[in-house]
Parts: sequence; C-alpha cells; structure tokens
Amino acid sequence: MSATLAMPVVRGKLSADAPLAPLVWFKSGGAARWLFEPADIDDLSGFLAELDPAVPVMALGLGSNLIVRDGGWRGVVVRLGKAFSFARAVGDGTLVCGGGTSGILVSSTARDAGLAGLEFLRSIPGTVGGFVRMNGGAYGRETADVLTRCTVVLRDGAVREMPVAAMGYSYRHSTLPEGAIVVEATFQGTPGDPAAIQAEMDRIAAAREESQPLRSKTGGSTFKNPPGHKAWALIDAAGCRGLRIGDAQVSEKHCNFLLNLGAATSADIEALGEEVRARVKAKSGIELEWEIQRVGVMP
Repeated sequence: MSATLAMPVVRGKLSADAPLAPLVWFKSGGAARWLFEPADIDDLSGFLAELDPAVPVMALGLGSNLIVRDGGWRGVVVRLGKAFSFARAVGDGTLVCGGGTSGILVSSTARDAGLAGLEFLRSIPGTVGGFVRMNGGAYGRETADVLTRCTVVLRDGAVREMPVAAMGYSYRHSTLPEGAIVVEATFQGTPGDPAAIQAEMDRIAAAREESQPLRSKTGGSTFKNPPGHKAWALIDAAGCRGLRIGDAQVSEKHCNFLLNLGAATSADIEALGEEVRARVKAKSGIELEWEIQRVGVMP
C-alpha cells in the first residue's frame, strides 16, 4: 500500500508514514504506512467501512506487549486516544470503560466506586482494548473473570456488541477476528471497601516493582506459561538469564522479560527470543509460545 493511496475522509487524525518506535515500549521498529486516531466510534466505523478491504488494520494501545519489526507495518495502525479513555461506574457493580483506557484507570475508578475484583488490572501494562482481546491477566485472575460484554468495530466497519461468552476465551487468547477493534467494555465487580481495594492495588504494584524490570525498555512477559510450568523458570534453567544478542538482553531480574539496552533493533529482540525458545526446547523438551505479539515485516 502506498502512502499516496486515497484514504477515507476522517474527523480524527490520520498521519502517513508514522514512526511506531516512540509508541511501543521496546522503542524499536519501523513505521506504519498510516496511523489513525479516530475522533469517536462513528469516525472509526466509517473509516473502516470505506477503507480498501485489502489494507491490513491493527490496533495499538500502550505498545507494551508488542514487537514491531524493523520494516514497519504496511497498513493502518489505529490508536485510540482521549475519546476512548474513560471509566465510569453505572450501577449494579458494573464499570463501563473505553477501549483506550489504561488498567490503572480502570482499577482506580473501581476503587472509588467501592468495586472489588478488578485490582489485578492495575498490573496489566496496557489498555482495555488489548487486554480484552488477549484475555490479559495477572495474580490469579484474567479478563474473562470480570468482563461481561464489549463493543467492537469489525474490519468492515460494522459495530457489534459481544457478550463474554462469544469471545472464545482461553489462556491469553480470544477468537476476535483479525482487524476487529475493541472500543468499549463492561466489567463486573463486587462490593468492597475502597481502603481494602487500595491496599490490594498497592500490594500488586509493590510485587511488580520488586520482581519485574519496569523501568527498562521491555515488552512485558515474553512467553506464555506452559501448562504446569513457569516460563521464567524454564528460561533460567536453560541458562538464558542475562543472555544477549547485540543490545537485546534477557533480563537478569525476571528472565521472562526481554530488554532493549539501548540500540537493539526489533530483529535483535526477536532473534534473542527465538534463541531462548531453542535453548529451552533443548534443555526441557518444552516449546515456549510467544505471548508478545510480533507484527510487521522485516526490512
């Protein structure tokens, strides 16, 4: 697709040849042919309805669980901005949130409303759209436990409300079709004491700070935990703690995290991940599955 291709008229912001490295945690990777920040759901729906069906579309939240390859994304990246960043309690223990809302805002709004059970979202470094799509979870809970329904805009522009039962959830996976973008979600909490909820959020935040390299250029948990195993333990046992390719390194603090020490390319980071997978397979016979999404093309 060429950046000169005629694009639908929008009310939001549409940018050609937009660098993605500044928008992702690894701070690496190429550009998107187009970056679209829609004004609202109708703007997004109309854009996708008119966009050539052959053009690939990808949603981008906080860019935490993502490797954008160095050749970039040869399509449209949709980034949900302020219009999609909200969380409000609506009664009956439910919270309605926009697809661009951070897990921190969701959990803190739940706390203010006296809703327990959503504290774990404080620890997910992403937005509602991402953890609804990927069934994000931590500390013994996952999105499937608290989601009741969501609203998505499909690749053809159709707007659909989907109950949680239609999401096809499994571990870090849903059956949402390619190009579908989660624009709103409703979560169910239980009555709780705001002080106790805050204490649990503080406990989760402290545990993450202690165990994870949060102040580094990283992508979050790299590999899914295989049944009956912890990915970090398999990686450690395979001798990969601190392993490097160029400026890409396996974290010494938590070896299910990959780091960009400064000038790593996305190719370095992905190659390091594949080397870790090979060493774990050789040591334990277990094949690690990527949790981080890898998108785009090689240069």
